[in-house]
Amino acid sequence: MSALHETPAVTASSAQITVSTAEEMRDLGRRLATLLRPGDLVLLTGELGAGKTTLTRGLGQGLDVRGAVTSPTFVIARVHPPLGSGPALVHVDAYRLDGGLDEMEDLDLDVSLPDSVIVVEWGDGKVEELSEDRLHVVIERAVGADADHLDEEADDVRTVRLTGVGERWSSADLSV
Repeated sequence: MSALHETPAVTASSAQITVSTAEEMRDLGRRLATLLRPGDLVLLTGELGAGKTTLTRGLGQGLDVRGAVTSPTFVIARVHPPLGSGPALVHVDAYRLDGGLDEMEDLDLDVSLPDSVIVVEWGDGKVEELSEDRLHVVIERAVGADADHLDEEADDVRTVRLTGVGERWSSADLSV
């Protein structure tokens, strides 16, 4: 009789960061970019206006890529080539895609992944199959009734939860 061999579950690394301004969100993106390398998949989750594209702008600055990073909502995906020796940034907005990975396959992200950093807004439940290793970024802010009691300055405060999944992120220090 042979013994069963189970692959141990890879524990995820995580961090939680409070961000008070758009500039702080871009700065967080610039700092996160120092952790990223070709082949990394980053999933961004948050309500409309939470700061997903602002964070991605910071990632683009930190990765030193060409072109202004803007929301790819209507074009679905934008490729920002590197200005130096770093990876390209592929910025995807999956908000309007309902077909999950089938629709995402039409974008050939699996082809771009080995040489690029792929950032997917609204990607939860749609692109996880692209890589066992991925960084989930969840941006939360007070909305609706929760925001009614906040002053204008407090309304800009975001809580950003970073969770690295897979071997790639198991020992990463996400407390950037």
